[in-house]
Amino acid sequence: MPISIIVAVAENNAIGKDNDLLWHISDDLKRFKKITTGHKIIMGKNTFLSLPIRPLPNRTSVVITDDPEDNYEGCIMAFSIEDAMSKCGDDEECFIIGGGSIYRQFLPLADKLYLTKVRRSYDADTFFPEIKEDEWELIEEEDHVDEENNSLSFSFQIYTRKQPS
Repeated sequence: MPISIIVAVAENNAIGKDNDLLWHISDDLKRFKKITTGHKIIMGKNTFLSLPIRPLPNRTSVVITDDPEDNYEGCIMAFSIEDAMSKCGDDEECFIIGGGSIYRQFLPLADKLYLTKVRRSYDADTFFPEIKEDEWELIEEEDHVDEENNSLSFSFQIYTRKQPS
């Protein structure tokens, strides 16, 4: 099963604070929707609870929780990383959408990374793990400036895992 991670990350690897995003970039949200629509998205309970619309439309939400009493309408519940993976089809690309702990656990299993790299550092309490250059190859990069956000610059990047030599 192809596993992809999709995340917006600051220069200092910050991704969130107080269970919320650090910025609002309209183009990033549109890209997220375009890439993940029609797919299964895997997330932790806190990420699910932080969503403005639950579950996200036109996607199948797999929510990982350690509480067997949790049951969110319209979602598939999972109780471990392995359980979440077993609930995705063998040939279907599944997207990991957060939070920090979920990203750390799935990064060694991921085949592809869809990053929005925000060209600024932020005060945060949640961070994305370091992307090791010897494990990942940048295959696509597209630079942007968000004029609505004080000319905040960012780039859309796609990485694929390097094959062992």
